[in-house]
Formats: sequence, C-alpha cells, structure tokens
Amino acid sequence: MQEFGPRFRYRYFETQSRSPVGALNAVCKEASGDQLLIVIDGAHILSPGILELADRAFRLFPAPIIATVPFHLGPKSQNVSVMEGYNQQSEDALLERSGWRADGYRLFEIAASYADGSLGWFGCLFESGCLGICGKDYHSLGGFDERFQARGGGLANLDIFQRALSSADMQYVMLLGEGTFHQVHGGVASNAPPGQHPWEEFHREYVRIRGVPFTRTMRRPTFLGSLPPNKAALRIAQHSAHVGLDFWLNSATDL
Repeated sequence: MQEFGPRFRYRYFETQSRSPVGALNAVCKEASGDQLLIVIDGAHILSPGILELADRAFRLFPAPIIATVPFHLGPKSQNVSVMEGYNQQSEDALLERSGWRADGYRLFEIAASYADGSLGWFGCLFESGCLGICGKDYHSLGGFDERFQARGGGLANLDIFQRALSSADMQYVMLLGEGTFHQVHGGVASNAPPGQHPWEEFHREYVRIRGVPFTRTMRRPTFLGSLPPNKAALRIAQHSAHVGLDFWLNSATDL
C-alpha cells in the first residue's frame, strides 16, 4: 500500500473464520479518526462523489448513518450473468471499454441491476454497499456482531445497517446519485446461481442470533447530493423513483 502514500495502511488480520466481521471490528477499533467508511466486500468500485459527500455528511450531521446503493456490474444480476458465461475476463473487458477511469459515473452504463431488491435510492435498503458512521456510534452499536460466522459474514452487513437505522439518535443520510459497483469474484452470495443462493443458510443463522426473522427497518432518508450528468444514472433514478415511491405509497408506514 506504500505506493498510495502514508495515509494508506494495510492491516493483516489472522483468523480461521470464513466471516470478515472480526477483521472489520479490529480495524475499526484501531482507526485513528472517528469517521468510518466500511465496505464489507472489497470487490466494490465506489462512484466518484462518495468520499466528498460522506465528508460533508459527517460535518452536517452529529451522528449520521451514511448509505450508498449497491449495484452489480454486468448485463444482469450477477447471480444470473454467471450462469450465462459472465466472468472476470468479460468484466475486465467491459470495464476497459467503459472508460470509467476517466469518468467514474460511466460505471452506471455497465451496471444493469441493483445488487438486491431494495429498489435503489428511493426504495428501502437492505444494506449499504459502503456504510458511513462515526466511530463512537459504531462502537456504541457493538460494531459487527461476531456471532455471524457464516461464509462471507452471512447477514452481518444487513444486521448492522438495520440496527443503525433503528436508532432514533442517528440521522439517516442517503448519498443521491452515488453507488458501489460489485465486481464478479465468485462471491458466496452475489455470484451463486439462483438455485444455490445461500439465503436460507444465512437467515437461519440470523434467527439463531436475533431470535426473530430478518425484516427491513421502514425509515426514509435525508438525501444528500445530486444526480450525475449521465443518462444511464438518470434512467436508473427514474426507475428507482417509480418503483421506490410506489413501495412507500403502498406501505403501512405513515407518510
């Protein structure tokens, strides 16, 4: 990491676990600052405005929960794409053609699917692809629950996000027009064929830990940011507004 400068540091965490939660808690505990941006799966590319907007959110709100929408790179949901021959080589070629290094918002042009059924910026997120939170609030929540030992962490990322949203003392901030873009890498859930998705395995662990089935916290965010001047991003926003606002209109939550 030295080639990126002195502000970057690699931390090796010795573990026999299949879950990353212990490593995440360790590095968050060691962080020198109180502003954390956590990406549980390193196979993500972040859109260009996340760092600037997250910094703004940390300055504007005393205890923000900063959320970003996760997307899959590729022609379809990666659970489907991998069944049709999509792999790292085809994705590398797709990224090269996109010109994303010159304009990171071109990633929207090669992302055909949300990473889950949360319906994007205007829907109701299951989790955040990149979670921003103050260190003091992270530790008051207990960090990631290290009882989540399923491969890849199971529902650990969903669990901490929903616990944060359930805190009335924290301000829910959605970074509008930004996202994380998941790369294909043989992930245990994101790249599993539809018939082999480990949701039931993960959910059984969740119920053992929490004692109740997983449910989303019905909470609407404060939006920070703007939509980028990219037609693909605008089309995604249009779709998110259509289906996401329908979701809220048809929900039992008072508007």
